[in-house]
Amino acid sequence: MASFLAALPGAAAQGIIWGIMAIGVYITFRVLDVADLSVDGSMGTGGAIMVLCMSSGLNVWVSMLVAFCAGCIAGFATGIFHTKFGIPAILAGILTQLSLYSINLRILGGKANQPLSARNYKIIFSLGSIPQSLLFGALFVAVLIALLYWFFGTELGHGIRATGNNEAMARANGINTDRNKVIGLVLSNGIVALSGAALTQFQGFADVNMGRGAIVIGLAAVIIGEVIFGKIFKNFALRLLAVAIGGILYYVVITLVLRLGLNANDLKLFTALVVAIFLGVPYWKNKVAAKRVKNTGGAANA
Repeated sequence: MASFLAALPGAAAQGIIWGIMAIGVYITFRVLDVADLSVDGSMGTGGAIMVLCMSSGLNVWVSMLVAFCAGCIAGFATGIFHTKFGIPAILAGILTQLSLYSINLRILGGKANQPLSARNYKIIFSLGSIPQSLLFGALFVAVLIALLYWFFGTELGHGIRATGNNEAMARANGINTDRNKVIGLVLSNGIVALSGAALTQFQGFADVNMGRGAIVIGLAAVIIGEVIFGKIFKNFALRLLAVAIGGILYYVVITLVLRLGLNANDLKLFTALVVAIFLGVPYWKNKVAAKRVKNTGGAANA
């Protein structure tokens, strides 16, 4: 327990970074109602661009902005595949993800990973400075949620939400649903790439496989946040906050089970099981509620 408590700040700092990524996943998964698998590639793109820009002499803020733009381009590619080529969203995401592996490898100079040491570069997220990472992570989440809350309150933002809620009805009301899907995917992947840039700083290197399985972790954070805070947080901004907190809770749980002796090789299996259980909770709750209503109705008729 003492070792777990000692590791808790580091887990929270990493959880905040993955919480940023989960916010990007939330935009496609909940707002657009699209399963976007390209985030596994765009997260690695953000990390690779971060290393490239920093090693080229750019400061950390400009590097993160460039990483965000690179993620937006990846999301744009997925959106074009889906809306202009008629490819289903899940397959369009797979195509982009597959393409990004080769692109990320080229950005990293043909190497599987590249270092980004806090000793050589002035960065804002670092495993060696947990308090600073927690502070900047919290500020990033607060600013991001504020910007997204403002954006989704605009006419364009409402159009994107309407597209995800009922595409046919949105189209009938003159909303350009294809454009909204592309914008949503662009925004989502940009945020995911920004998270990848932050994670690269935190762990001290970029790896071509760093985004593999990111969609599962993002879904875990989204579902955990919704299950725990769904009945409390009704406002859109608070829902985004719940997703970020879900990312922190996920990494706290992961740290706990690792300290209890879980084999690190089984981590992805454990993550998949956690996501499956939390995804099943709403279904089970609805079935129990329906059965209770049915029994109550039968008793009343009798």
